[in-house]
Amino acid sequence: MAARHRRRFSPLLGVLFQAGIVLLGLIPLWLFAIPVATEGLRVGEYLLWGTLAGVATYGVLLLLSMVDVLSPESLKQHIRDLHGFVRGQSWPVLIALAVLAGIGEELLFRGVIQGWLSAHLGSAVGIIAGAVAFGLAHAMSKAYFLVATCLGLVFGIAYQLSDSLQLVMVWHAVYDLVVIVVLRRFPGLFGLNRSAGPG
Repeated sequence: MAARHRRRFSPLLGVLFQAGIVLLGLIPLWLFAIPVATEGLRVGEYLLWGTLAGVATYGVLLLLSMVDVLSPESLKQHIRDLHGFVRGQSWPVLIALAVLAGIGEELLFRGVIQGWLSAHLGSAVGIIAGAVAFGLAHAMSKAYFLVATCLGLVFGIAYQLSDSLQLVMVWHAVYDLVVIVVLRRFPGLFGLNRSAGPG
C-alpha cells in the first residue's frame, strides 16, 4: 500500500485514489492490447497460494524490522508512520485500500509495465523495470525503496512463472491486510506500542 501517513488524510479521497490506479492500469491494457496472463491457476489455487505468500511476506518484513538489515532507522520510521496511519482509519477504509492497492498496483506494475516491456524487450527487462517502478512508487525511504523493489521482483517472477496476475493481486492485497492487522492489533511485534502515533 503506497499511501503515506498524513494528518488530514481523507478516507474517501484515499479510496478514490486507489480506485484511480485500477483505472490507470486497465486503460493502457485496453489501448495497447497488452497481453495479460490470467489462466495459469484456478481460482482456488491463486486464492490459496496468494494468501500463503502474503502471510509469508509479512514474516520477512517482520524479520527485517527485528534484525536491522536495511538502514534500520528509516525502515522503522516508515513502520511507525504506517502504524499512526492505520490507527486513524476505520476497518472498511483500510480493507478497501488494501484490496484496491493489490488490484490496481499489480495491474499497473505487472500487467502494464512488465507485460508491455516483456512483450517488446524480453521478460527479464519487464520484470526488473516493473520492480524498480514499484520501488520508486513506494520510496518513502531508501530502505523501503529497496524492500519494495525486492518485493516487486518477487511479484514479477511469480507472475512470469505462474501466468496468473490474480495470484500476485491476492498476494499483494493479503500482505497489505496482514501488515495492517498486526500494526493495529499487535504493534508490539514491531517494537511499537498502541499509543504510538496519533490516535
